[in-house]
Amino acid sequence: MRLAYTEDQQLFRETVRDFLEGACTTDKLREAWAADTAITGRWTELAKIGVTGLVVPEEQDGLGLTDEELAAVLESAGYAALPEPLLESAVAAGLLAEFAPGAGWLERIASGEATAAVLLPGQPFAIEAAQADVLVVGTMNNGVTEIHVLNPADCTLTAQRSVDRSRKLYKVEFAASPETLVASGDAAAKALARAADRGALGAAALLLGLTKRMLDMAVDYAKQRVQRGVLIGTHQSVQHHLANVLIKLEFARPVVMRAAYSLARDLPSAARDVSMAKIYAGEAADLAARNALQVHGAIGYTEEHDLQLFMKRAWALGAAWGDAGHHRDRVAADLLGGAPAQLTPTF
Repeated sequence: MRLAYTEDQQLFRETVRDFLEGACTTDKLREAWAADTAITGRWTELAKIGVTGLVVPEEQDGLGLTDEELAAVLESAGYAALPEPLLESAVAAGLLAEFAPGAGWLERIASGEATAAVLLPGQPFAIEAAQADVLVVGTMNNGVTEIHVLNPADCTLTAQRSVDRSRKLYKVEFAASPETLVASGDAAAKALARAADRGALGAAALLLGLTKRMLDMAVDYAKQRVQRGVLIGTHQSVQHHLANVLIKLEFARPVVMRAAYSLARDLPSAARDVSMAKIYAGEAADLAARNALQVHGAIGYTEEHDLQLFMKRAWALGAAWGDAGHHRDRVAADLLGGAPAQLTPTF
């Protein structure tokens, strides 16, 4: 196993990062905070380079790639704190590909004409549900696991406030019917478990990108900020703070890549590997946020400073798709010989 990006994965990752450097600036992030939706023309532009259809099967006009490529691209999306629901759309696309491949949604997602929202068991809210063209919901009905494909216009959606206001959260109420049902029973339960693991893996990849962004911001600030006539970056204590973040990041990335490898091949260790990835990436992002804030000082707390855009996204993703405590429980269950507990996504 080679825990490094292939040449093609690295090229795709860099292409997305270069595009987002100009298309997803901090000014545009602030616009997303103020708007009713974070979905903009960027979605269509991302479709042109294949990002929205990355995991959509080739038969439905997608690239037909795996969780390994998805993780590479999401790391770049995390670096930019991309507000569009790229991860959620990928999770929904996986379920649609398995249970509703002929409904036409996958082709529209791949082309950038549509966005998909997803709500898995245990998730209280769906991201961008009001703006989505299709909503994929996993639920329990009289003890039976079911998957429904819904028109968001037929649901009751109640907006919720997130610590990261570019994440547009909605409480979803809907009426299940035989017409919306696409899967039930064991097949639905297994598919939802895989979808939840894909979401946790994607969140871990996003956290890697956020970690790198906050580290870069702290390093740049340390090179410019003068206190008592001395650049703060020359102080060994500041250097140690930043070096500790880099170490955490470099240890977390191969763990995330291992999880992507396992999930892409449906290995028996996939659930445990995903939980390890979420733990490691979450710890790296948490340390990056705390140390970057320490380096910036009081200005880092303010909404006027860009650092808070990335810290708040990291805090939100640290809890999303299962928090650290939940994933440690899953790893412990696996190591002690039991099956990992079913992922309970949180926000």
